Amino acid sequence: MVNTKVTLCGVELDNPIIPASGTFGYGQEFAALYDINCLGSFSFKGTTLEPRFGNPTPRIAETAAGMLNSVGLQNPGVEAVIQQELPKLRQVFHKQVMANISGFSVAEYAEVASRLEDQPGIGWLEVNISCPNVHGGGMSFGADPAMAAQVTQAVRRATKRPILMKLSPNVTDIAAIARACQEAGADGVSLINTLLAMRIDLKRRRPVLSNGTGGLSGPAVKPVAVRMIYQVYEAVSIPIVGMGGVSTAEDVLELMLAGATAVEVGAANLTDPFASKKIVEELPRAMEKYGVENLSELIGGAH
Repeated sequence: MVNTKVTLCGVELDNPIIPASGTFGYGQEFAALYDINCLGSFSFKGTTLEPRFGNPTPRIAETAAGMLNSVGLQNPGVEAVIQQELPKLRQVFHKQVMANISGFSVAEYAEVASRLEDQPGIGWLEVNISCPNVHGGGMSFGADPAMAAQVTQAVRRATKRPILMKLSPNVTDIAAIARACQEAGADGVSLINTLLAMRIDLKRRRPVLSNGTGGLSGPAVKPVAVRMIYQVYEAVSIPIVGMGGVSTAEDVLELMLAGATAVEVGAANLTDPFASKKIVEELPRAMEKYGVENLSELIGGAH
């Protein structure tokens, strides 16, 4: 009998499968389809201080091996999440949830973290300093070690919960960003977010997305994710939540060998709403196939 349990920043998970922020909403749509308590956890939709409509449409485009999105952090704002979404979530999900937060200033990140501090059922804060789809925030914080550290420090002062800094792949040296976050007090890092990309409409001779650029996700980005997780694992001593192009149990094992403690599933949820459930079910068979008895022993095994 294989053991799929892992421990992320002191919280034990039944398995390492975590649907990624922006692909699982606040859980309600998926809870209507299956019992989402089969998951290790999930990262809820990126939440900001004020409500956001997001970017104008079109803001989704398909590619040969993935998709582009420039949704732009559409969400109802942190107070609506506290008053409406979290109470509903607690009725259908009985594990610790990962709260993904974002901001447009250092103070805003800290404020959102502070408002969520007393909410039950939140196991970790996943702090998005890497979103490439918004202007005036997001990626600008994740592209510079000093700014990444500044946000980390501010959120660290605002919460006692474990914080995971979500890093951008659109940088020259992601390991340097991860080290800066660790030194500033992060309990872990999440990577990778989407790669900055573009498509052009041949008939209109203009970008397909109204925002011009968007974030590339899906199978195309997995080799980049594996490489960056591998590099960051060698640079820091805090846990890594890996993501990027994951759609099978074998993908999960690969990211864990590179150094991930837990693994988020993103774009696959948008093409198949049962994707994360299927990966949870496939995981024991994949472990048996590759001779893995305790999944936690696989972490960083390729180093």
